[in-house]
Amino acid sequence: MPRTADDLLADVERLNIQFIDLQFSDIVGAVKSITIPINQLPDTLDHGIWFDGSSVEGFARIAESDMYLVPDLETFAVVPWRTGSSATARLICDVYTPNGQPFIGDPRGVLKRVLQQAEQMGFNFFTGPELEFFLLQTDASGLLVPPAPQDTSGYFEQPTDEAGELWREMTVALQSFGITVEAMHAEVGHGQHEIDFRYAEALRTADNAVTFRVALKTIARKHGMHATFIPKPFRGMSGSGMHVHQSLVYRMTGKNAFNDPGDPYNLSTTAKQFVAGQLAHARSMCVILAPLVNSYKRLVPGYEAPVYVSWGRINRSALIRVPRAHTPDATRLELRCPDPSCNPYLAFAVMLAAGLDGIRRQLPLQEASEENLYLVENHHEAGLKVLPGSLEEALECLQADDVIKEALGPHVYERFVTAKRQEWDDYRLEVTQWELNRYLGFF
Repeated sequence: MPRTADDLLADVERLNIQFIDLQFSDIVGAVKSITIPINQLPDTLDHGIWFDGSSVEGFARIAESDMYLVPDLETFAVVPWRTGSSATARLICDVYTPNGQPFIGDPRGVLKRVLQQAEQMGFNFFTGPELEFFLLQTDASGLLVPPAPQDTSGYFEQPTDEAGELWREMTVALQSFGITVEAMHAEVGHGQHEIDFRYAEALRTADNAVTFRVALKTIARKHGMHATFIPKPFRGMSGSGMHVHQSLVYRMTGKNAFNDPGDPYNLSTTAKQFVAGQLAHARSMCVILAPLVNSYKRLVPGYEAPVYVSWGRINRSALIRVPRAHTPDATRLELRCPDPSCNPYLAFAVMLAAGLDGIRRQLPLQEASEENLYLVENHHEAGLKVLPGSLEEALECLQADDVIKEALGPHVYERFVTAKRQEWDDYRLEVTQWELNRYLGFF
């Protein structure tokens, strides 16, 4: 049964909650929050709460700044690090305009619109993001540059006591938010880790991914560490990805729409068309999935990140992998180019839009690539397209793709591109330490 306002108010009283954090995200994925005392909650549930959208990245101009937040009651959760007289709960909100319409620039609203398209085609979209991150040491003054890994453990090695304690505290915190943790392990890079949570409908896992980042950073600070989701903090070391497992489920039956036991890959025609759609739009949606200048220092050969537009079974060098499924309902696809700096709402929206486009147009699927693509020397001879090599190239690819632009909507598209153009232009003006080391003594 859906949670009602009366249910929520009863829970708030039972838990002795004193404050409510009303959360939403800007276009680049940063979490914003308005905190209200508990006596304002009934009115907020009835009418929402007004705020100035002109101060939020990519939201609105000053002349059209009035907006209001409408809480999603299903996202109610107790904030585990605020207790006692400061006991606080969290509600994730949708953004509306003064005339009562969903705001077209709300990233959560973007995902909900594309999910509605899937529903009209008879599907629900499920995702399972795997967020990798680095834990960094901080000095007495809190400086992070140059970055220093918290430990030197390797893939699946036992973490240090500090990292292990953080894992456990993080699990308890996520459970407080209603997120089920399934596994924790050290990753390939020094100080690199991964905590996986349960596969679910895409809107909920996008909410969970945003919550995960906030919770991890908060708990890391309590332990004297800094958690970072930037994709490539260290040269010569594997970067952090956000591999996303995904599937479609038939709304009428609840069965996995991707499964066909008679196919060599156990993939249905729907699944193959979905893969073909994502491959067709891979280059143009890349800037949403890997949105930083730094992202394109991860998407290079040799460091377990995909470079070529391809798919395969066990091939971890392919862009899309088809993991072996123990049951038909577990049939899924793993997209490997997203990184954890992306806005999960926009990322899932463009991934779904690309896949649905493949289904609508019944796109044929190219042959699987089962060889190690990291060893490919000439992608032209191999017949492989390459993901963008820079943020600038990725922006150019996006500008040429009407399907991905339509999924974002004109408002989000224009403001996202503007923000990223400014980021790229600022980067081009920077004189890096590499340039000084390389050139200063010779010229």
